[in-house]
Order: sequence, then C-alpha cells, then structure tokens
Amino acid sequence: MHRITALVSACLLTASASSTLAQNSQPRNLILFIPDGLRAMVVTPETAPAMAEVRDEGINFKNSHSLFPTFTMANGSAMATGHYLGDTGTFSNTIYTAYPVATAGGTVTPFIENDAVLGDVDEHFKGNYINEETILKLARDKGYSTAAIGKVGPTLVFDHTDRADKPGLHSVVIDDSTGGKNGVPLSQEMQEALTKASLPLATPSRGDNGKAGDSKTPGTTAANVAQQAYFTDVATKVVLPMFKARGKPFVLVVWSRDPDGSQHNNGDSLNTITPGINGPTSMAGIRNADNNLAQLRKALDDLGLAATTNIVVSADHGFSTISKESKTSSTVKVNYPDTPEGFLPMGFVAIDLAKALNLPLFDPNDKNAKVADGAYPKAGNGLIGKNPAKPDVVVATNGGSDLIYLPNKDRKLAVNVVKALLEQDYTSGLFVDDDLGRIPGTLPLSALGLKGAAVTPHPSIVLNFRSYAKGCDEPTVCSVEVADTVLRQGQGMHGSFGRGDTRNFMAAIGPDFKSGYANELPVSNADVGVTAAKLMGLSPTVKGNLLGRAMTETMPNGVTPQAFRGTIASQPSANGLRTVLNFQRVGTQRYFDAAGFPGRTVGLNAEPAKLKTAGQ
Repeated sequence: MHRITALVSACLLTASASSTLAQNSQPRNLILFIPDGLRAMVVTPETAPAMAEVRDEGINFKNSHSLFPTFTMANGSAMATGHYLGDTGTFSNTIYTAYPVATAGGTVTPFIENDAVLGDVDEHFKGNYINEETILKLARDKGYSTAAIGKVGPTLVFDHTDRADKPGLHSVVIDDSTGGKNGVPLSQEMQEALTKASLPLATPSRGDNGKAGDSKTPGTTAANVAQQAYFTDVATKVVLPMFKARGKPFVLVVWSRDPDGSQHNNGDSLNTITPGINGPTSMAGIRNADNNLAQLRKALDDLGLAATTNIVVSADHGFSTISKESKTSSTVKVNYPDTPEGFLPMGFVAIDLAKALNLPLFDPNDKNAKVADGAYPKAGNGLIGKNPAKPDVVVATNGGSDLIYLPNKDRKLAVNVVKALLEQDYTSGLFVDDDLGRIPGTLPLSALGLKGAAVTPHPSIVLNFRSYAKGCDEPTVCSVEVADTVLRQGQGMHGSFGRGDTRNFMAAIGPDFKSGYANELPVSNADVGVTAAKLMGLSPTVKGNLLGRAMTETMPNGVTPQAFRGTIASQPSANGLRTVLNFQRVGTQRYFDAAGFPGRTVGLNAEPAKLKTAGQ
C-alpha cells in the first residue's frame, strides 16, 4: 500500500466537521440530486454542462465509489443512512426475504423498487427493514421541511417508515406511484399547490422510454423527458417555493431515472456490443438529467435560495453494456424462448446450478412452479431443491451480479455451489458468508462491508460476473459485462465489481464546500449519507457499525486525512482461480475499486506473485 496524501491525524475529522458547522450563522438547505447510472468519465461541458459546472466550480470527486453490489436500491440505502449494505440489508434490487411477499405476488424473492413491496417488507421486519434511521426522517424530526421526488423505489427509501401517518406529517414523496393505489398519499397542501401550478396529481408514465423491446425488437430511442419534466416542475414550481414560504431549512432529494432508464432500455445496439450504452439514446438520457439539474439550480437562483443551499450530486453506480455470451454454460446449448441461439437466457445461473447440483428448479415468481427443460424462470430467480417451500438454494437474479442464499447454512452445499460457479467462464469473483468459513477461490462478505447488523437475510454467496472493455480507450466508459437479466446484449446493466460500475459521478457545490477543489481522496455513497447528516447537524442512533465518513476534506478548513491502496486475494481454488480485491483505505474505511479474477474484471490490477492472501 502507498500514501495518496500527507498524514493528518484522523482524530481531527469529527472536530473539523463540527467546527465547520458551528461557523454557519444560518441553517443550510440541502439538495441531493442522484443522476441514476451516470458514469463519471462521460461528463464533459459538451455532454452534461450543468453537471460539469457543479464539478468544476465546486467539488470534483475524482475518486468516487459505488458500493458493491452496484445496484440502485443498495446504494440508495447507503446514501439515505450513511451505512454499508451489511447494515442496511439492501443487498441488491432483488433480495431473498425468507417469507412470501404478498404485494410482490407471493414471491420470496421480491424486486423491491416498488412502494407497496417496501411497505410489506418494512412491516415484516418490525417497521424498518433497513434497520437504520434515514437522513430525511431525522431532518423532518428536527424541524426541516423534507421531500423526495423521482424514481419509484429509491425515492421512498429516504423516508420509508411512518407511512401510516396522516399526509403532511411525512416527507413529501412523489414518484412513479403518486396518484395510484400504491403511492404515498399527498397532503391537502400539496394537492392544492399542484393544482394551482397546473400540475396533475398523478405522475405521468415513462411512455416510449419504458419500452425494453425483445430479442427481435429494439428497445427505446427516447429519453425519459416527460416524466422527469413533471418531477422537476413539481420540485421547482411547487416544493421549493413552498419550502421558502415556510421559512425553515429544507432537504430535497431528487432521484433522476435518467440516464439509467435510457441506458437499460436503449434500442441503439440490439444484440451487438457496440455502440452499446454509448449510442444516441444513452447520450440523450444524460442530457435529460443534466437539464433537470440546470432547472433546479435556476429555481434556487430565482427564489434567492442559492447562497444558503448545498447541492450534492451523486450517481448510485456506473454502467456497462450487456454481454450474453458464454462458452461454458449449459444453457447456451439449448434453445430458449425469446433468446437468440447461443446466447445466455435470463436465469442462466439458477439453471446451471440446478443442473450441477442435480436438483429440481422451481420458479418463485410463478407460484413455485417447476421450471421445465428448455424454459427459464419468469424473472430469473430460482428455488433449487426437492421442496420449493424449503429450498436448499435460492438464486436472486439482479444483473451484473447475483445473490445466492443457502437457507440451511450448509457448508458442504456451499462448497459444491462454489465449485460449480468456478467452472463457468462468466464468473469473476465469489464472496462467501463468513459463517460458512473460508472456501478456496473466494473472499468473505466481511471484506466488502456486507456482513453487519442487517435484519434481512444475508446472502450466502455473492456472484460477480465477468467484465471487459470494448469500443473506446477509457475502460470505465465502454465496460461490457455478462448480466443475468431479461434485457438484451447491447442494452445496459450494472451491478458488477468492475470499475465501470463502481466509478460513479460525484460532485458538490454550496456554502459549506470549497470552491474549485479536486478531491483525490476515495469517497463513497455511504460517505454521502454521513456528510449530509453532518451538514444538517443530525445525530442518528445507529444499530450497525458499518458507517461511511464525513468528507471533511471538501469543507472550508476541513481536515484531509491519509489514504492508502491495497490488494487482498483468496487462497487459490483447485483450478487456480483466486478472487482478488483492489481497495483504498482512509483510516479503517475501505473503498472498493474492483474485484474478481484477474483478466475477467474491468479495472482489476493484480500481480499474483505479490498478492496478500486474505487472513494472512
């Protein structure tokens, strides 16, 4: 490991942050703007002028990190609480709950980007499945005006408890579900304000942007303009003026579905790797999100709020183009519905594991029906074992990585699952629950902050998929990854441990931040949550210890701590494969660059002869 910056005592961090806050004679406002899936290196004054302006005039986070698995709900939980995923239990967008979720059709593997599902899961886990307090709830309890607007799922996460309260006692929440049966009710004040501003009480649909296509029909060629125009109009024409009139400090979270949705569904590259997520549709999605940020900043200027408002821009993750290619999977030799010949079908991991373990496969998203030969699970998820009500293995399909649960905590079975996955060319790194012991070829979940105080079931094994770069000179801009998804080769996905997915865009500007400062230190989405809490003077009661840090180096007179780089590796497996993790460290805080098998992960640097083996 080597030094990045000069050493300054870490014990000064908290004191420096408190000193900075004490200098504020007037309470500050905060806007957290999340351009979902925005890659850091794509942002230029030409592609995204508003983002580039915040970055260049404020804080340029040159060393930013998404948490792994690099999914939306996972990183949303980190930004909302400041905790790593081992504490929040939001391990991906699809998780195993160990009980049938009625609002998700009775499945034990719900997709949680859904307000009704979040309410169901909250209720099951004693009112708060994340098990930590969120910054919006803490802020409103302290007297701040609070609102969260944008993409369904992560928007609600910022204040997902207390939903039984009467409208008006909760944060303003407006997302895709607003106006529908699953939406958070609008207060009478909000209904009247929306009507006065000639804005509907129900969110418009995504329209063409929501069309993913199929194996023969390209997806969308349109950005999510209309829906996001509504969200931004609500923020600028209703919420911000309302908050100003109240005369209290406020916190506003705006979660932009673009460029994520346009990159996922892009119709520019059907079944081909290039241009992939670098075609015109993805670029239009980036510009759409940029326009939304520009409108927000103009509204702050017009309302006289700019001087007292901090803005943090942080994408939840980066992005990659999807590959559906494998030479080892049993599935590429079978013809599956709506799957080009020789390509991986959705659910290929569940199918491959069931075959390797010689056990039947059942579909948790189809009332536990048995999956027939030549078919795949409806949502890719799988229950493996003789009794689907008591499965031996559960596969939660997510995209660039999958979660595998062993409800019986059977170490022998874990060894067999790992052995099967090590034989697949789509595998690039395996992480195993510490309780199952060390297995050659794998690293423990604790190395990634995935073993903590979470109340939802911890995965037993996290499978990272192979990634590589193709189509440009900057690997993080043209990353390609194998993905377990209904989407097609050439469309977009994330979730992997490649640097293309962990390198998210991050910037900040405002009265509590330095101007024109390029921050070389590693930062993460968990740090965003902790820093937001510090800026607002919030004091959460924590249950888990996997916390980010306040980014004091970005504040006037803030401390710049020391940072290091390091690499750890597993013991080699029988076939010689070793899971390798590149990380950076500030104090005891780890920031994860990339991980997997050398040669199979974008941005993974490893010299096998010099690797430090985990546990040594």
